[in-house]
Amino acid sequence: MAEAVAPRPASTILLLRDSAEREEIEVFMMVRHYEIDFNSGALVFPGGSVDKDDKEIIARPELYSGGEGFDEATLSFRIAAIRETFEESGILLARPKGATALVDAKRASEIEAAHRADLCDSKISFLQVLADNGMVLALDELVPYAHWITPEGMPKRFDTWFFLAAAPPEQVGAHDGKESTDSIWVSPREALEGGESGRFKLPFPTTRNLIKLGKQAGVKAALDDSRGKSVVTVTPVMTRNNGGRQLRIPLEAGYDGDVFEVGSVG
Repeated sequence: MAEAVAPRPASTILLLRDSAEREEIEVFMMVRHYEIDFNSGALVFPGGSVDKDDKEIIARPELYSGGEGFDEATLSFRIAAIRETFEESGILLARPKGATALVDAKRASEIEAAHRADLCDSKISFLQVLADNGMVLALDELVPYAHWITPEGMPKRFDTWFFLAAAPPEQVGAHDGKESTDSIWVSPREALEGGESGRFKLPFPTTRNLIKLGKQAGVKAALDDSRGKSVVTVTPVMTRNNGGRQLRIPLEAGYDGDVFEVGSVG
């Protein structure tokens, strides 16, 4: 029997805003490039793997706030979530040093224009971007929402924390054109309808989290509902049934069931 692939630590953020047109919550999502080797062409939330640079930031507590009492692993997930979101969307969840408000859209845009491309190409570290621009990561803006681990037997596995965060005012975000080819602000309802119609390709965890998010009337309600709530780790178990496939997940994870029929697993 082949040895199980160890899951790589990863993070993603569901960036939220209230719709200006309808009484619905909206979330920032991107279409993964078709040549990416994981979830190619899928509609996903911004995120990616924890890397060594994230851990180097931990040793510089002046570069982040809201990390009190967290161990190294927890800090790594949160720092990676903000870095990956900045790389993939240009949205920066940080505050100018000494400020209580998040960085304004104009300043965030300047930092994005000056450093995002180089950061994505590993020509500069996120630590350097923060230090050079006097920014402090707003770890306290992240609310833990879900924790999924890719099923055993998959060739590529991730141990992923999902966080909720209110999008900073007027930071609208945009895909990078490399790892992702499109980006939209979309309501959970519209995203799920797109998955049903074939407009969007939705991985199973994304679908379940959109259904869960769609029950919330707005950003404040979503954050308040999840803040302080325990998160149940989900490692789906896949079985074959009558020619199809089923995924079993913990009922207590809060996804309206524990057995789901699936066509594919992302």
